[in-house]
Amino acid sequence: MEIEGVRTDRLGLLLDQFDQARETAQVRLTGLGDEEYLWEPVPGCWSIRRRSEAATPRAFGPGEWLLDKGAPDIPSSEYAEVARQAAGGMTVDRIADDWSVSVERVEQVLTHTGTPEPDASPVTTIAWRLGHLHSCFAGQWEWTFGERRREPNLLVDFTPSAALALERFWELIDRWRADVGAVTDEQLDTVGLSRYPYSNDADHPFIAVLVGANLEFIHHMAEIAVLRDLWRARPSDR
Repeated sequence: MEIEGVRTDRLGLLLDQFDQARETAQVRLTGLGDEEYLWEPVPGCWSIRRRSEAATPRAFGPGEWLLDKGAPDIPSSEYAEVARQAAGGMTVDRIADDWSVSVERVEQVLTHTGTPEPDASPVTTIAWRLGHLHSCFAGQWEWTFGERRREPNLLVDFTPSAALALERFWELIDRWRADVGAVTDEQLDTVGLSRYPYSNDADHPFIAVLVGANLEFIHHMAEIAVLRDLWRARPSDR
């Protein structure tokens, strides 16, 4: 359905949201240089690092440069999702496997009362945020529209070059957008159209997966924009 050139169907609304977010993000990323891309505003940041300098227990990537990744856990922002999974009939064992944590950790989350304390998450660099997004979308593309067999953590060759990282990222994003744009109404409602292993995509209709993908893109690009603002406003002696 269209009203004066504006799509109001389910897929159209999600595509318009994604397109607007992409347009804003591309403008905000114009002029990104290597030093800013790798800038660590505080000690202990997560970033991309040479394989020989990896500082996190599950840093991953197929080449010389790896993306930092810590030990598996359930962040406080996802406690409500875990409760929904349990209420929807998922067993504690399945939830633990889904999040790569122990059964005891899931039980701790499910018995938590009150508002969870914010996570003490590490500050991340622009390189990390962009690499994380690239990895997520590459994995979802492979396990939705691709061969559904390649290891998601080996799909993105991380690089210290901001220009090369952006070139590869936008190429992948455009491929994702093109294939999503061709999805049918029936496919939108298909549970398991996406089989991305590092998620619960397989348990949801594809339209719910698209909502999550848009949210992931928007909130990480907003964080990158803030990091760019901080870089520009940093003291000149740093």
